[in-house]
This record gives sequence, structure tokens and C-alpha cells, in this order.
Amino acid sequence: MMSKFARVTVAVFGLSLFALAQAADPAASAAAPNAPSAAAAAAAKPTGTKVGSINIEQAIFASNEGRRDFDQLAKKFEPKQTELKGCADEIDSLTKQLNAQQDKLNDESREKLVKQIETKKKSCDRATQDAQEDFQAQQGEIGNKILTKMAPLIVKYAGDNGYGMILDTSQQWPRGPVIWYGPAVDITQPIVEAYNIQSGVAAPPAGSTAQKPAKPATTPGTKPATKPPATTPKQ
Repeated sequence: MMSKFARVTVAVFGLSLFALAQAADPAASAAAPNAPSAAAAAAAKPTGTKVGSINIEQAIFASNEGRRDFDQLAKKFEPKQTELKGCADEIDSLTKQLNAQQDKLNDESREKLVKQIETKKKSCDRATQDAQEDFQAQQGEIGNKILTKMAPLIVKYAGDNGYGMILDTSQQWPRGPVIWYGPAVDITQPIVEAYNIQSGVAAPPAGSTAQKPAKPATTPGTKPATKPPATTPKQ
């Protein structure tokens, strides 16, 4: 399944190219702001014959601006990760307590502890899901912001270097459209370098990574290693 971020970036990439075409013909855009003109369409029409590839997601995450902003986002979510880890540790502790004492507990005490674990796990799962959705939404906003500014550079680079088509390789085949490509046709690094110059954002300090920030920690699917009483509510 294509990630939410990949689906959004593909959509914004298309919109960015359309916006670039409209910008090429201000008079036509003013006359018909909601419809592309023939002149605008011609301005965006590729004239080269080469076929190139670019990993859009990699270009975004590897840019200085992307590395900076995603690192800030990851740090922003560190307290939430710590909170979720504490919740998971509490569930694990309660589960170990149940497993160690189940032969000593009466039915009422055992049922109470099982319910406590189940309630805690449901609460943690909800908090984890909310955190992941929030994280992905903010991650998408950062990526789309960068891509909107990067798209014109891609179009210009393609035109200046004789490319008639640029394919996105962010998703591997069969999820993506490209079965195979060689490094000679990949323009990801030149685009990253050109965008770094345009953005003016300095490279992150040594030791920083250009990888995607990890999602907020998830709570483990720990279940009590015991058979709860028949009256115990199901999850």
C-alpha cells in the first residue's frame, strides 16, 4: 500500500507542475484562472527526448531543509514517545504481575487485574494512534511545503538537460511504475544540490542523518498470559 505521504506528494507534485505552467503565461492565467491555456500548456510541454528518474521522497528528506525540519519534528515528538513508552512499560509490568500471581489470586482479584490491563492497553493504543496520525500529518505538511518549491527546479533541470520525461521512483515496482532504472538516469542528487543552493539552508551538523524520522513508539500487543474469567470483557 502506498504510504499517505507518498500519495500526497504525488498529488502536490502534479499541482506544482500545473502552477508552473500557469505562471509561464500570466495574461492567460488572469483571463481564465481556473483553466489551463494553450500557451501555458505549451510552456510546460517537454521538448527533450531523454527519460530520467527521481526519488521524490528521498530528495525531500535528503535536502538540508528537509533534514532540518524533520529533525525538529522528531525532537518535538520525543516527549510523546517517552509517554507512550512509559505506558507500554506499565502494561508489561502489570502483565508480569498477573502471570506471577495468577495461582495466588482469587477470581475476583484476577478479573480486576485483567480488566486493569485491558483498559490500560486500550487507552495506550488510542494515544498511540492519535500520536501517529498527528506525526504523519505534520510530516506531510513539511514534505508538501518543500516539494512545492522543489517542483519548478525539477522542471527546469529536465528542460535544461534534454529530458522529455521524469519518473518518480519513490515506490518500488510493482507499487510504483518503474520496473528498473540505472543510476545514470537518476537526477535525485543534482536536484537536492540545486534545492540546497536555492533554499539557502545550511547543512545540518555532523552526525545528523538524512533518513526519515521514526514514527512515535507504539505500545506492544501484550496480552495477559492467562485465561481470564468468563465474565472478563473482551477487547
